[in-house]
Amino acid sequence: MLLKRFEEATPYEAANHFGCHGLRLQGFEDGGPTNQWVGFSQFLPNGGAGPDSTPFEKVYVVLEGEMTVEIAGTETVLRKFDSCTIAAGEVRRIENKSNHACTMLVVIPYPPEAAT
Repeated sequence: MLLKRFEEATPYEAANHFGCHGLRLQGFEDGGPTNQWVGFSQFLPNGGAGPDSTPFEKVYVVLEGEMTVEIAGTETVLRKFDSCTIAAGEVRRIENKSNHACTMLVVIPYPPEAAT
């Protein structure tokens, strides 16, 4: 078992994100998960990401607040404990349209070149 306390999580910057602070909870370390990593994203009001896509799927889980996810012109609001899977190659835009911070767990497979 690899235990990592929240205080030990390391910050990371995600491409094409704004108003966001990310922490890596698990992944990219010896003894950690071998097929995916887990991020903790904190979005300020009006913070978000995209539009863009990745060549692999990802999962979002909202822990607090709400996040608007836009795919193919359709907007869906995720609230506390809602989750979604974004398919590989699917173009998405996310934005915190509320006046409260939004925190999300993000689960993403390693890119092929980074797999351990």
